[in-house]
Amino acid sequence: MGRYLLGLDAGNTVIKAVIFDREGSEIASAAAEGHSRMPSPGHVERGLDELWQNARRVIRTCIDEAEIDAGEIGAIGCAGHGNGLYALDRDGRPLLAIQSLDTRAAALVDEWKSQGVGERTYPIGRQRPWPSQTPTLLAWLKRHRPEVFASLGTVFLCKDFIVNRLTGARVSDVSDMTGCGLLNLAGRHYDAALMAAYGLSDSMDLLPPLVESADIAGRLTEAAAAETGLAAGTPVVGGLFDVVASAIGSGVTRTGAASIIAGTWSINQVIIEGPELDGPVFMSSTFDRDRYMAIESSATSAANLEWLVREFFSDIRCEGRSPFDLCCELASSSEPASDDPLYHPFLYGAQQDGSARAGFYGIAGWHTKGHLVRAVLEGVAFGHRQHIEAIRKAGADFDEAILSGGGSRSLVWPQIFADVLGVPVSVARSRETGALGAAIAAGTGVGIFSDFAEGAAAMVKTDRHYRPNTAREPHYARRYALYRDIADAMAPLWRRLSAIEATTAGAAA
Repeated sequence: MGRYLLGLDAGNTVIKAVIFDREGSEIASAAAEGHSRMPSPGHVERGLDELWQNARRVIRTCIDEAEIDAGEIGAIGCAGHGNGLYALDRDGRPLLAIQSLDTRAAALVDEWKSQGVGERTYPIGRQRPWPSQTPTLLAWLKRHRPEVFASLGTVFLCKDFIVNRLTGARVSDVSDMTGCGLLNLAGRHYDAALMAAYGLSDSMDLLPPLVESADIAGRLTEAAAAETGLAAGTPVVGGLFDVVASAIGSGVTRTGAASIIAGTWSINQVIIEGPELDGPVFMSSTFDRDRYMAIESSATSAANLEWLVREFFSDIRCEGRSPFDLCCELASSSEPASDDPLYHPFLYGAQQDGSARAGFYGIAGWHTKGHLVRAVLEGVAFGHRQHIEAIRKAGADFDEAILSGGGSRSLVWPQIFADVLGVPVSVARSRETGALGAAIAAGTGVGIFSDFAEGAAAMVKTDRHYRPNTAREPHYARRYALYRDIADAMAPLWRRLSAIEATTAGAAA
């Protein structure tokens, strides 16, 4: 079966390749950053040719650095960001890639909300329409880009495109397709009534065949082997929605366990036995063949710190430290105070309001860079808390969580999460939990492990633990209430800004 497993993790910005041994040790890794295009306000796209070029480059680099025979890689798994829309044309050529940061369909979502579309989609797919959701974007293309819609051959997700380039297969896995609201969640299949609710009855033939995450989707083609340095015929499994992969790769596999991912997106998820909850959550996905994941998420997490570093700290000399480490040191340089600034992490909108904007509030002349950085770290944690409250209200409770994603690498941020959320927080040793989860799926698919739980037990190790500082509980309760109240007060102003942008863009067109 091979001594090693290859995990790929294709996010909105970076694609990573990691070779693991069967005990979860990282033998080699490589990453490449892609470029997003923003041709119009709210539009966030990427080039599919660049994505594949980056994928094959990181795979080859990884193999070269590992100094192993590629034939020793027993199987390949791929995780990728959910939602957005990735498409091939009718001849199987790359056509279009819309990322899950895109908000072009916000007006369509508002229109559907007034028409009660979500009341029709939620009972079937356990999601209401939202701007970056795959079927919402597909419906937007049908209405506003009919020439592109007419060229569509296959609509799937980010990691599905990588699997397609590796194997030639046009498939998607159940976790990704349930995560983007395209499946009947209880039945785990496409649903004509669901597609009709989105106005997409004519689009059923654009959806690819479904496989389970650990099913073998195909085997590496000779052409892909020549481009990547991998061995032709290597099994490639269906792969996973990246949030599910990160949960598995951080050791979250038991029912009732919680995974929090502070990455580009704020991901907050709890494994549940069945698709039914006492109240609505943002989305649900399958976890394995029998269980489900209750998920609350939005593009409101560590991307905010990335923006702060890129725009204000990239030119600062850090004396051997990364700009991210410098920011976290600045944030911890002073004790939290009642008059600290607040920050809304809405650079790419909010789950509840696609028009929402990021902003600092309450800045005074005595505040420093450290105060502003702390405000960003706390604001992101407040955004996670808002999602977690929704999950708990729906009946999926938990008393501890494992934190992964870029935010978990900080020595400061996990403590802020523990204090704001009021639960113990652990951090997995592997920083590449998405790639590790994909590798565990690959090992499960070829029989190295009997299931995800056995794979995680063998390959996942815990690094650090954080307990909440109970003395700070009243402080963060007050600040969180202000965070929510300011967002409510700003909502009509955000909508005015969005209307002005739409009018300006229309005039320019």
